[in-house]
Amino acid sequence: MTALTPDSSGRFLPVIENMHASGDVILVCEHASNAFPAPWGNLGLSEAQQQAHIAWDPGALGLMRALAARLDATTIHATVSRLIYDCNRAPDMPGAMPARSELHDIPGNAQITTEDRAARTAAIYLPFHDALHGLIAQRIALGRRPVIVTVHSFTPIYFGQPRAVEFGVIHDADPALPRAILAAAEAQSGLVCGLNAPYSAADDVTHTLRLHATPYGLANAMLEIRNDLIATAAAEEAMADRLAPCLAAALTALTQTG
Repeated sequence: MTALTPDSSGRFLPVIENMHASGDVILVCEHASNAFPAPWGNLGLSEAQQQAHIAWDPGALGLMRALAARLDATTIHATVSRLIYDCNRAPDMPGAMPARSELHDIPGNAQITTEDRAARTAAIYLPFHDALHGLIAQRIALGRRPVIVTVHSFTPIYFGQPRAVEFGVIHDADPALPRAILAAAEAQSGLVCGLNAPYSAADDVTHTLRLHATPYGLANAMLEIRNDLIATAAAEEAMADRLAPCLAAALTALTQTG
């Protein structure tokens, strides 16, 4: 796992890549990292738990970067494990710093003080969302309307139950882009696809979209890819080859209908 140190203000800043991309898409990966830096450390978890899907979205960062290369998109990703702070959850959500994730207790989150919650929020959540908002505001000021797409992966077995879906597209208030992506994926990708699967906005998984895209009326979507399909670098590239044309087709369709 990557060793991380905060900046001089104690913040763990996100990583922004391809800042000056010509494409309209900003790709976001809130669960890119399974790093457990000081002062929080491993939260009492085993090495296996730190590598498991509860700590991050395996394959999502590599897939996002591969999609960005094909779409000429800007990317932004978090650098700290979602178990220390889940950047796709608001500070008042239990899942922001969960005491339990699926079948796993998280000892270091069992009795978080309000002071520690505030410290984690200031160190991880605020820098991430400030940076993303800055990207969006800058594009809008330049007369460009960015498209916000978050990239996630999910485990094939959840609470002991297998999941048949391979690629899910989730929407918040505006379903237009997700439906267009789904239609293209069903026609082109060869994947078992689902709308609002394996999660939906009712599961509080669209926080980033709700915070950044909806207020500006920006097209947006959340992508979920089953992590056994992107378990290697080669698999990430192959999946990007399948999904990038679907995203491009959906964006074209959205422009034509809009």
